[in-house]
Order: sequence, then structure tokens, then C-alpha cells
Amino acid sequence: MSKRIMFTGGSGKAGKHVVQYLVDQGHQVLNIDTKPLDNPKVRTLITDITDSGQVFNAFSSYMGLHEFDPSLRAQPVDAVVHFAAIPRIMITPDNEVFRINTMGTYNVIEAAVKLGIKKVIVASSETTYGLVFANEPRNPVHFPLEEDYPVDPMDSYALSKICNEKTAQAFALRSGADIYAIRIGNVIEPHEYELFPKWFADPGFRKRIAWSYIDARDLGQIVDLAIHKDGLGFEIFNAANDETSSDLPTQELIDRFYPGVKVTRPMGEYESLLSNRKAREVLGFREQHSWRKYVGQK
Repeated sequence: MSKRIMFTGGSGKAGKHVVQYLVDQGHQVLNIDTKPLDNPKVRTLITDITDSGQVFNAFSSYMGLHEFDPSLRAQPVDAVVHFAAIPRIMITPDNEVFRINTMGTYNVIEAAVKLGIKKVIVASSETTYGLVFANEPRNPVHFPLEEDYPVDPMDSYALSKICNEKTAQAFALRSGADIYAIRIGNVIEPHEYELFPKWFADPGFRKRIAWSYIDARDLGQIVDLAIHKDGLGFEIFNAANDETSSDLPTQELIDRFYPGVKVTRPMGEYESLLSNRKAREVLGFREQHSWRKYVGQK
């Protein structure tokens, strides 16, 4: 079923692919961003998400493509997908990462809920598990990393994402809306599969992200499935492909780079350590873009 979707951050690396996936599924999308999106089927409304008034106005705006359309009247919005953020540490000062990401998310969710939009999808991050941006390499409590893991990051970016998850939960409890947080793994665009052989040659390079990845198009599928999945209230889902981004077996990666870390359940030979089991079981996610389709193997 076609939906009308407000999408924040659709001009970014992940966002542009997810927006295209949603458009391909027949949805109408208005991109809410500070930079235009080069997509003839999607208009960008230049908006600062840290300004609550701008967000309220944007979410109640006409969604069409042209100012000469027959009617410029706004129509009801079915869902908000919120990807806009400072995407990692070391781009802006840490306090700006935290301020923009937390305040922006609060404004987006508040506006959606108060405008009566019943479905909000919020981009969270694999960094919440505390490995990626730790000051020094650290071991996880256990593998695999699943949504009930005791998240304990030390960096401003991951901390902002945990705060955003709590904001989402609070608004879901307050309003009865469905608000799902997607902990997104390392996003791989189609052209980036050319990097995999280099990563295979240096398997320790991707240790901090536990060798996880999510194809940008498969991320689009997860977001679309979440938009269509009603009645869950607040939930968290990992977004990762089925296998790691290494050509080494999963247990070998653990033994070499995380020796002694507990494994809490049997895992597949190459299964991702950022588990997508919940997305598969609850949302019905089925990977379409394994790296094995695009990378020559030994």
C-alpha cells in the first residue's frame, strides 16, 4: 500500500538509497534536509531539525513536486522516517554531535506525534553497543549483539543515539504511536563492494564494527517493512545483513580478535555478529544483497 512519508536526512549516504527504495515501492516522499537530494521524484524542503517550529511546519506541508501543481493543499502523513543527524564523531565537536542529534530527534518525534502521525522510524546505530567509538579497543559483554544487549557506549554519538531511543520510547508510551528505532550497521553502497577484497586482506581493520554491514538497499527494505508493521509500540531492530563483511568464519574472527568473549547461542558459520534475527522474525526481512553477489571469492 502506498504511503505518504516525511523523510529527514534523505540527502545523506544511507538516506538517498532508502528514499529511492521507498519511491520504487510506490510511496510518496518529501525529503527534509539541509541539502538538496538529486532525485527527480522527490522534492527537498530545506529544514533545520534543531528548530522545532521548522519541523512542525515541514511536517504539515504540501508534499508534491512543483509549486504550479493543481492543488498545493497538504494531505495527511502516514509515516515519518528520521535519518537526519551528525553521522559520526570527529565531524563537529562532541557537544554539537550530542546537541544536534538529541534535540533534532526530540523535535522530529514531538512534531510527528502532536500532528497525529502514528508511525515514526528513527535511525539509531550499531555504535550503541559500545565497541565502535570507544577510546581504546574493548571487548563486548557477549556475542551476538542483539537488541536486549546492555548498551554501554562512552562516545557522544552513540550516547546521543541511546538518548534518542529513550525519547522514542517515551513518546510511544505517551501517545500510543508506533515508534521503531533501527540500529543501523555500517552502510554499504553498491559501489563500495570494491573495497571488500582490501578488508579481507586486513581482517582486523573492521574489528571495531564487529565486521557488520548493511547494504543500503536492504536497509531500504527494513525501513519499508517497519513502516508497514503496525501495533508494536516502541521497538528496537538491528539492521544488518545475514553474514559478516569478512571472508573468515565467524568463530575464527571471535577467536582471533575477541578471544574469550562469550557466545550466547549457536551461530551460523558466517553469521553476522550484529544479529538481524529480530528483523527477520518480526518484520520479515529477507536479505537481497549479500556481498557474495558482488565480490569475487577466493
